[in-house]
Amino acid sequence: MVRSRLSGSRGFHQTELMPTVRILLAAAVAAATVAAPAASASPATPHVTALKDVLLVGNSQTGSVSFIDENGFTNLGSFSVIPDLQQRINEMDPIQRIGYETVKGIEGGDRFVDDATLTPDGRRLIVSRGNLDDVAAFDLATKQELWHTRLDGFHADHAALSPDGTRFVVSATTANKAQFIDTATGHIVNSAPTGNYPHQNDYSADGKYVYNSSIGNVSLPQSLEWAKGAFQLTKIDASTMQVVKTWSFPHGIRPNLVAPDGNTFYAQLSYLNGFVKYDLNAGKIVATVNQPLSDHAKSLKPDDYPKNSAHHGLALSGDGRTLCDVGTIDDYVALVNTDGLVDKAFVNYPTNSLPYWGQTSTDGNYCYVSLSQANAVSVVDYRTGTEVARVPVGTFPQRERVSKVDPGVLGSLS
Repeated sequence: MVRSRLSGSRGFHQTELMPTVRILLAAAVAAATVAAPAASASPATPHVTALKDVLLVGNSQTGSVSFIDENGFTNLGSFSVIPDLQQRINEMDPIQRIGYETVKGIEGGDRFVDDATLTPDGRRLIVSRGNLDDVAAFDLATKQELWHTRLDGFHADHAALSPDGTRFVVSATTANKAQFIDTATGHIVNSAPTGNYPHQNDYSADGKYVYNSSIGNVSLPQSLEWAKGAFQLTKIDASTMQVVKTWSFPHGIRPNLVAPDGNTFYAQLSYLNGFVKYDLNAGKIVATVNQPLSDHAKSLKPDDYPKNSAHHGLALSGDGRTLCDVGTIDDYVALVNTDGLVDKAFVNYPTNSLPYWGQTSTDGNYCYVSLSQANAVSVVDYRTGTEVARVPVGTFPQRERVSKVDPGVLGSLS
């Protein structure tokens, strides 16, 4: 298979002037001839009307992304996002290689997929590649890597795509920055300062802001939590890429979400077996939900929690009435009424399944839960409080994102 790569930060085009007027005219006529059909039948038009709702699942150890059909919950196949793995490792200078091996050790092995999304046309896959510390874009139809761009520091973390698909913001974890990438070229267009060890990124519903949250240095024990750095929620203007407001938290901010009212913020925190409800306008925690510990969780010490997380995964149903609280150390999912924050159902998994992320379906009726050590995705019905499907995927699935794919490129999946 032939793969090509366009450097995201250094690519350029060269043009030469034609020596005669005759050649110039001929070129102009040829260009007009080629351009005319494109203007009358835009290639993007058919893709927009025929897109299929899918769940993207990042298989972090396999280095692939699984595509799950939201209509029927079947695995449509996967796409490898590390065809250039050896090349990327060979390109590293000694400091970068040390950073790569250090992060690999902290993570407990390679984590090649941290986050992934599809561009609005459903034909390009953009991936934050964990301890390769870069972002890469792929043309699904040709399987070509279009560009890859290394971030500052040594680890590429959670990411989010702007509503118009032009910007991909990703946390450069060890550099304490949220970096904005032009999805057409791979160029880093700007960076915004964050708290220590930035983690999650989300665009506001109107696309005007980015919310970035930090977890602090997870390598330190709980007794040294004071030394982990700033646990901070950072609000960034999406157009200027400048920080407009920050909030400080007592512990690392794990998976979180801003409710539709734009003020209520739900967040899981490091070491907390549950989550908090936070008022952004008042700048304070207004409720704390402590969930029951499973027998397995009771046997663990806080320093045994995976990267300080007791619960790691939080989603909100489409009607805004139910939270999907993923109990990582407890091996369950709790469905919680937002009215009163009362548990209404639990879905339990075998011990050490390591449920590690929650994502609401496109129709708002289901919570997708990645079972990292079971290599599967659990589909939980918000309405009935039951698991309705279990979908096998690659090794160590973590981040999940709902997206839309052009059915014409599904033939590239393996």
